[in-house]
Amino acid sequence: MPADPTAGAPRPRARVGIDVGGTFTDFVLAVPGAEGVEGVEGTAGADGTGGADGASGTSGAHGTAGGATLLHHKQPSTPDDPARAVADGLAAVLERAGLGPADLAAVTHGTTIGLNAIIQRRGARIALVVTEGYRDILEIGRSRMPSSFDLHAAKEEPLVPRDRIVEIPARLGPDGTPVHTPTDAELARVAAELRATDAEAAAVLVLHGHTDPAFEADVTRRLAALVPELPLTSSAAIWPEVREFERALVTCLNVYIQPLMRRYFDRLEALLDGLGVTAPVYIAASNGGSLSLRSAAERPIETVLSGPAAGVTAATRLGRAAGIGRLVTFDMGGTSSDIAVAVDGEPEFATHTTIGGLPLILPVVAVNAIGAGGGSVVRADAYGVLKVGPSSAGADPGPVAYGRGGTRPTVTDCYLHTGVIDPATFLGGRMTLDAPAAARALGLVGDGLGFTTGDPGAAADRTADGALRVATAGMAVELQKTLAGRGLDPAEFTLVPFGGAGPTHAAVLAEEVGIPEIVVPAAAATFCALGAVGADLRRDFARSLRRDLDEPGVEALRTILAGLERRARAWLAEQGPESAPPVLTLAADMSYHGQAYELRVPLPETLTRDALTEAFHQEHERLYGFRDPAATVRLGTARLAISAAGPALATAPAGAAQEGPPPAPAGHRPVLLAGERVAAAVHRRDALRPGHTLTGPAVIEQDDTTVLVPPRWTATVDPLGNLRLRHT
Repeated sequence: MPADPTAGAPRPRARVGIDVGGTFTDFVLAVPGAEGVEGVEGTAGADGTGGADGASGTSGAHGTAGGATLLHHKQPSTPDDPARAVADGLAAVLERAGLGPADLAAVTHGTTIGLNAIIQRRGARIALVVTEGYRDILEIGRSRMPSSFDLHAAKEEPLVPRDRIVEIPARLGPDGTPVHTPTDAELARVAAELRATDAEAAAVLVLHGHTDPAFEADVTRRLAALVPELPLTSSAAIWPEVREFERALVTCLNVYIQPLMRRYFDRLEALLDGLGVTAPVYIAASNGGSLSLRSAAERPIETVLSGPAAGVTAATRLGRAAGIGRLVTFDMGGTSSDIAVAVDGEPEFATHTTIGGLPLILPVVAVNAIGAGGGSVVRADAYGVLKVGPSSAGADPGPVAYGRGGTRPTVTDCYLHTGVIDPATFLGGRMTLDAPAAARALGLVGDGLGFTTGDPGAAADRTADGALRVATAGMAVELQKTLAGRGLDPAEFTLVPFGGAGPTHAAVLAEEVGIPEIVVPAAAATFCALGAVGADLRRDFARSLRRDLDEPGVEALRTILAGLERRARAWLAEQGPESAPPVLTLAADMSYHGQAYELRVPLPETLTRDALTEAFHQEHERLYGFRDPAATVRLGTARLAISAAGPALATAPAGAAQEGPPPAPAGHRPVLLAGERVAAAVHRRDALRPGHTLTGPAVIEQDDTTVLVPPRWTATVDPLGNLRLRHT
């Protein structure tokens, strides 16, 4: 018998991206060189098994990417034990691909556990050690009202109550000179007060600690030796940037979620070990990159926006492959909708954002929440006004149509009642929806709105149509504000929707805002997991110096950047053996003397006074239209980002272009749009090929989402397999 030529050949080294959501946990498995690997056919919707209502499901592979077949899978989430869904789904997707745990090269995992803990205020019981005289730092904050026009608006509750804030006689001057170093007796008193707080962990903040992180680290080390049972974290070790309130808060947030995240990571490791997974596990980060499990356990605050950031990363890759320079991402899930803006193929980053009403100063992909999600509740308020959200039906019981005991109608129930989604084909037919129950629930809301005319169906129609209009109007206002604040014209952008409901709502939102084009990815509902599987290793470093841009200031900047580079390279070496060559990105916050705000300026290759000054002048002139050569330039914070490229996932052509019209629609159904029922053609996305074009009104169904094509819109499958919708 002749020898098998493939015997002993190395198996494909697969990479898996995971995004944990409230309803489903999404997986994308990339298999390099997967031709001939059992179970990976490279066809859309190749399997069509389960995926809802307690049964796992795979939507099959959706084409190839950079020589890698992508397999998409949705696993029902397990909110009581999120790691269990991760392990179960990973086992299922490996089985579907005909691979084993030994074939895995890496697993990258996005999670919102930390974010949810902050929003819901269910983190650890923590304490704060702060320089004497600054015990009220979290209470005072920035001394600003939540709303200048609402005299009844309450301040956000401090993350650490005052009775768990302990003062310490440790202080640095603005230039880093020690003003007071605590004695052993003073530290013993602080340790005793800390024990009395009964905290699980504590943060340590020394005034001006960013000027000499080693001083604060030494105080923290000495104090930790007296309370070994209590984990202590130095603020300067987390983020040595000026602004004491924000630095205290980011450290407290890190400490607040750290015990919870470590328990989750330990549980995840144990379950993956049980599967036989030995590949390194990475956690998606808020900056669009990823970091090792160990780094994430030490600095979980860097992962709180990992899911939304991963989706933006995938969208910018899609934009570069499709030749789209300016795009707006639209991630509509079950609870909320988020947007981000990318110009010239790169997402925008922010060094300040808000999490659960609290400011966060870490660099993150600039994602803004703009409105409701598919599970947002539709209701009549006490004044008989139609409202959508902010409360959500969640995964359990979910929308009324899910038949799991929900009684409050949601946006998904509105899609169902208006005919946009079909109760028999939802999730590829794996989950049948209860349309009469949704209609009854919407009719009851209509009664509260005064829509009752003796026709319950008419009341439900008006409620569903009105709720979708209200949701769209709210989203449009926030999106327009976001673009206007950056001086951007919606007509120059392309909308990239993803998430389970993003493609469903994209066209009505784009029409409301004035965005003329939409690009719907092939597997929109697992798009954040796709971003995770291809994420770069990345971490940001910063340190404030706060001095004039003169020769001594330039020398101080060089010294700080050299120190940041040493830390960055050491961090990258710890992340795992597969790191690609590092890429360093340098920037500095700068301003004219006396300005209240700083500009983030990319640094020139030559760090001289003249080159740095000119770089700032150019950036100031670009944004504000003028420069002031006579003004003194100030250096604020030095910033350095290190990254190592993830796997190449550039999308390959989806097949030869087809001539002629698309296949005949699978059917027609009435859809309620803008108060009028229209006959919409129903198409299956897996029947469409590159070059096929159809006109609205139409509904395009796929296993993970539904795409609405309203009147005056056309939809074309592009060479990469994306759906391109254009307003005509």
